[in-house]
Amino acid sequence: MMDKHLSDIAEMLNDELRRRGFTVCTAESCTGGVIAAAITSVPGSSDVFKGSVVAYSNEVKMSVLGVSGKTIEEHGAVSESAVREMVCGVCRLMQCDCAVATSGVAGPGGGTDEKPVGTVWMAVSVAGNVEARLFRLKDEGREKNICTSAEKALSLLLETVSNVNVLGTT
Repeated sequence: MMDKHLSDIAEMLNDELRRRGFTVCTAESCTGGVIAAAITSVPGSSDVFKGSVVAYSNEVKMSVLGVSGKTIEEHGAVSESAVREMVCGVCRLMQCDCAVATSGVAGPGGGTDEKPVGTVWMAVSVAGNVEARLFRLKDEGREKNICTSAEKALSLLLETVSNVNVLGTT
């Protein structure tokens, strides 16, 4: 599942995190640990990577990451609110400077009219600032959807980390 493009982004992210003295962690649902695997595939990643929570079930999202039951009930696990709570929860849990969280519908089933296969919410937290984005991927099959989601999440995190100024704000 790891392709060259994903590895290249992970290497650039590791370099940027190291340069800035930041640590990173992940909270992954639809990507199932692929983001963490990409980051840790880079030699020396132990300098920056603290850990990951693969929160595939809503129970883990709530009990480990602190996503509220009200959020899941009102907005669903694939929502801006859920990924924002996931990214904040994993930052607290791992005591990291930066994090990324993903929740989406990888397919082939599970999609709805409102949230079809390829719907992915991502959130990043860098130096206490949280940003969330919705991606609607072209459904190219489960494996490709997961890989594309991981690439987009790493790219979003790299972009956000790179834009943090010296005072630690974006």
